[in-house]
Amino acid sequence: MPVRTAPYGSWESPIKADAIASGTLRLQNPVAYDQGDLFWQEGRPSENGRMVVVRRTSAGKIVDAIPAGFAARTLVHEYGGGAYVVKDGTIYFSNYEDQRLYLHKLDDTAAPRALTPPGKWRYADASVDTKRKRLVCVREDHSITGQEATSTIVSISYEGGESAGEGLVGGHNFYSNPRVSPDGSRLCWLSWNHPNMPWDGTELWVAELDDRGMIKSKRKIAGGVSESIFQPEWSKSGLLYYIGDVTGWWNPYVLHPADTNSAPWQILKMEKEFGLPHWVFGMSTYALKDDGTIIGGYCDKGKWKLCKIEVDFAAKKSSLKDIDVPFGDLDYFALDGDSLACCASSPETMSSVVEIDTKTGAYKIIRKSNELEVDKKYISVAEVAEFPTADGQTAYALVYKPSNADFRAPDGELPPLLVESHGGPTSATGSSLNLHIQYWTSRGFVVADVNYRGSTGYGREYRDKLKLQWGIADVQDCENAARYLASKGVVDPKRMAITGGSAGGYTTLCALTFGDVFHAGASHYGIGDVSALAADTHKFEARYLDTLIGPYPKEKAIYDERSPLNYTDKLTCPVIFFQGLEDKAVPPSQAESMVAALRKKKLPVAYITYPGEQHGFRQAENIKRTLEAEFYFYSRIFKFTPADKIEPVQIDNLDDPVGVRR
Repeated sequence: MPVRTAPYGSWESPIKADAIASGTLRLQNPVAYDQGDLFWQEGRPSENGRMVVVRRTSAGKIVDAIPAGFAARTLVHEYGGGAYVVKDGTIYFSNYEDQRLYLHKLDDTAAPRALTPPGKWRYADASVDTKRKRLVCVREDHSITGQEATSTIVSISYEGGESAGEGLVGGHNFYSNPRVSPDGSRLCWLSWNHPNMPWDGTELWVAELDDRGMIKSKRKIAGGVSESIFQPEWSKSGLLYYIGDVTGWWNPYVLHPADTNSAPWQILKMEKEFGLPHWVFGMSTYALKDDGTIIGGYCDKGKWKLCKIEVDFAAKKSSLKDIDVPFGDLDYFALDGDSLACCASSPETMSSVVEIDTKTGAYKIIRKSNELEVDKKYISVAEVAEFPTADGQTAYALVYKPSNADFRAPDGELPPLLVESHGGPTSATGSSLNLHIQYWTSRGFVVADVNYRGSTGYGREYRDKLKLQWGIADVQDCENAARYLASKGVVDPKRMAITGGSAGGYTTLCALTFGDVFHAGASHYGIGDVSALAADTHKFEARYLDTLIGPYPKEKAIYDERSPLNYTDKLTCPVIFFQGLEDKAVPPSQAESMVAALRKKKLPVAYITYPGEQHGFRQAENIKRTLEAEFYFYSRIFKFTPADKIEPVQIDNLDDPVGVRR
């Protein structure tokens, strides 16, 4: 087929929105082995986002581990994670509909049995204490109206009747990672308090247990208000490992049981990140072999590598050796002998559950997040860009250029730019194959996925650059990424858009309101009024803005200054909004207020809502609609004709725009 000439944005692509939406699974934590079987969790848009635990048996058969009518998803911290644990052929999981814990024997045809009664309790991150036939987990209690939910660590028997749980540990605002030692004699956990988020500062505790499993004594091992601890894990012999960032980088540590009063030993000291921001329960970046060897991942400027860390405890020496695998993103680790199971992806491989031979690096893909096979001629591989930003500093972006071997643009035309602002905001974007990005690039867009200051993967100093600077540093970096690409002649400076979800939606709205770089944008459940967010959000993030902007209401003047809703007079370009109507993290009132202001000002604006959706969209039809609607919106603003037949979007004021930047 001869190469056809068509304007950027008008190229026909085999990467369709419906295939992305209905065929893309949300592969999530945790990944686990039990008795030779492998388990993972996947969200299925084709089943309205139902979260299912999946089992690959030792015979190689892949089956659902929980029956239809149940979904393994917890709402602790709203973001959840750690919704199931499996041990000795039995799975214990938090059911989404009623948030109760259930027990289900894997090879039994009987229905799952409830372990907890109906009530306003939520459960997550369980550890199985086989010695006492119980679960030890985090419980979030929402039973007292008008009061912030209470978090505790509780024990719940899996024999006998239903129980809401017996309290073991309380007094802090938040808990995670309760883990019973292999011999049942000790319990470790993480805790932290407002206003910290877990990547700001956490404490690692260890307690001695009595015969009943109650706390006899406890002591803090590591951490504090400015030291973040990640993934404490017991070895088979009873050593306690964890990841800490007291040096400015998340590096591995270990506490030997004989060193009762000694400080933990730092296994490695590297300017690399072995940890992640703890947004959801069950996250892991390493697993332990029986002899204490670590099989883990580390991040070097946004790219993850797999490694083996051998530890000589007698000499207190360690050595790191990379394991050569073609993956640039790795997480959710589980070991079975020399076999490592994890979620992994690469620039040419979508997120998948993979199994890796840690001796040879050989691997096999167990489950892909999407079975769509895309010819490489339509795939754009990210180029890493380091670009200058405000105050003489440097920021980073992954740049994807148009890639479609069937088309070329008319001579002299430059492609439109879509800047992606990731959520979190303490998160990061990776270079793995992302069909959402390829949807744009295969149609003729340049996509710049920005790891602005505050992003993870570049050390604590870079992460902390967003403290008190949210709405400023992130916006500057997104704007400077666009300016950088325009100055290099890579994109059309008159057709630059910005998009983002949640915190990325806030960055998007700030850039569109307070800046003049972008000509259109899309806010996916984004924030227009940070004062309203501070006053109306869930417990986990209730004080998050203290570190990003300042204490509220003491610094209300700063909140008002950084709220796009208060400055709609400065907004002079079109915006499309997408919002789940059951979103508790960023309530719909945020979007509705911005939309009303834009309509009043007679600026082009579109507003699409989804009943039944929360923070992020899980239903296939809504995912498809969102992707196509945003593309359609830009086609009207940037004046190109999509090759696909797309359901039109109602854009208010488009025919009578006022003050629209062109």
